[in-house]
Amino acid sequence: MKLSNRFTFSRIILSPVFFLIYFLPIWLQNATLAKISVFISIPLLAFMEFTDYLDGHYARKYNEVSDFGKLFDPFADVMVHLATFLCFMFTFGNYGGYLYPVIFILILYREMTQNFLRMVAASKGTAIAARKGGKIKTVGYVISGFYALFLESLVRLDMVPSFFGTLKIISLVLFIICVIASYASFIDYLIHFGKILKEE
Repeated sequence: MKLSNRFTFSRIILSPVFFLIYFLPIWLQNATLAKISVFISIPLLAFMEFTDYLDGHYARKYNEVSDFGKLFDPFADVMVHLATFLCFMFTFGNYGGYLYPVIFILILYREMTQNFLRMVAASKGTAIAARKGGKIKTVGYVISGFYALFLESLVRLDMVPSFFGTLKIISLVLFIICVIASYASFIDYLIHFGKILKEE
């Protein structure tokens, strides 16, 4: 496997690891495990997001850019973000989630439809690479994910401030922006590649 694809593959493998680390303290209701999870989940999420840069960097450096990579990379991104966003609908304490289910469903529908479009395009011999709008959307996902993880870390470390409700509203706003950006970028993809679907 090419080096760039190894970095991409690592995101797919680590996504369920993050999921387990996040949920184990919730399932077991263990405060000590909750504190420990903070010091694992933050660097783990940082590493997963950093590999998104590394796979592109090494693909260009070693001339490993391929149609497979153009499909594999966004697929891994979807795995990471859907797994982490699912986590952020739940908290260790009784603070509610940072992401409403309806927002998660909207993001899920967008990502699944986008992947379907990529598969149809690939069957026609066209590899849909990430466009500018898609990259902006991904940046929004990263910012929102880290912010939600920051809030959950405060909960797990018993450092919840009195204005935590305001911080949660900011999280909600960030995720709403993600939804808007994700559908705006999807419309952009449809404009440029929608003709592939019309041929079916």
